[in-house]
Amino acid sequence: MTELQERLCNLLQKGLPICRRPFQQIADRLGCTEQQVLEDTRDLCQAGIIRRMGPIINALALGKTSTLVMAHVPDSRVHEVVDAVNPLPGVSHNYLRTHHYNLWFTLQGSSLGEIQDVLSSLADRLGVEFHSLPARRVFKLEVFFDATGRGQSPQEPRGLPCTGAVELTPLEWRILSDLQKGLQVESLPFDGLGDEGLKGIEDLICKGVVRRIGAVVDHHKLGYTANALSVAEVPEDRIAATGMALASLTQVSHCYQREPLSGWPYTLYAMVHGRCVDEIRGLVTDLVRSQGLSNVLLLETLQEFKKRPVMHTSDGLGHA
Repeated sequence: MTELQERLCNLLQKGLPICRRPFQQIADRLGCTEQQVLEDTRDLCQAGIIRRMGPIINALALGKTSTLVMAHVPDSRVHEVVDAVNPLPGVSHNYLRTHHYNLWFTLQGSSLGEIQDVLSSLADRLGVEFHSLPARRVFKLEVFFDATGRGQSPQEPRGLPCTGAVELTPLEWRILSDLQKGLQVESLPFDGLGDEGLKGIEDLICKGVVRRIGAVVDHHKLGYTANALSVAEVPEDRIAATGMALASLTQVSHCYQREPLSGWPYTLYAMVHGRCVDEIRGLVTDLVRSQGLSNVLLLETLQEFKKRPVMHTSDGLGHA
């Protein structure tokens, strides 16, 4: 990428201005023309550096809940199980990791009870035990990969997304549905939403349903070729401080407190990204030392089976 494309990639991740000509505003910040921004954005999309342009949705505001699921799947059956899990409309991410519990995926539903029903049905079909790890607290949910390689931080930390369900008007549902189809890279990208489009987007943001509209990137193509899930056993009276310490690291995109299970005492989970595995291992080693932790696992990602946003409709979750 050119230096301009690197800076552009960072700005697009942070979110488009909600106005009639957002790419013009980005061009003003970069000191170039709108046409240059449009051409470079299209090039980044065509190269696969930008996976998609669209809304980052807070499912909690739509009355949804989610969990992280782990399972032990024999190597010979991994693809069979993945083929059953991936089509589920509530599954957005699915990974193979280095551990006895090797399959990890996220699952959304209207309630934890509904999610458990889905997992029980899967278990009956496949003869595999699935373990649900719902979140108790969110310390960080901010995916940003510095395209410049200089370790820049994203914009000022955003407040955590609202946790209560909100009511949407039919117009807001229509706008949300259109946004989820993806944003066109053109001078007037919101004009297709109609005369009330911009106001509708602002209302969705105000209600906490849409966190921002911007780029989701392929971190591998930006040089972040390694990622791992760090899980740590942290006493309840220290988890807030340790969680905030983890969340402050630019290499961490997600950080949650989750419920422990019998035989699985881990309560603090963080997704850690780096340009190599050794970078991640060093980061976790430093964390263990600084926080005085004794029981920490690093589950390195071996394969990505699915990474696609869940589609939300007025009558539930859409297609996978």
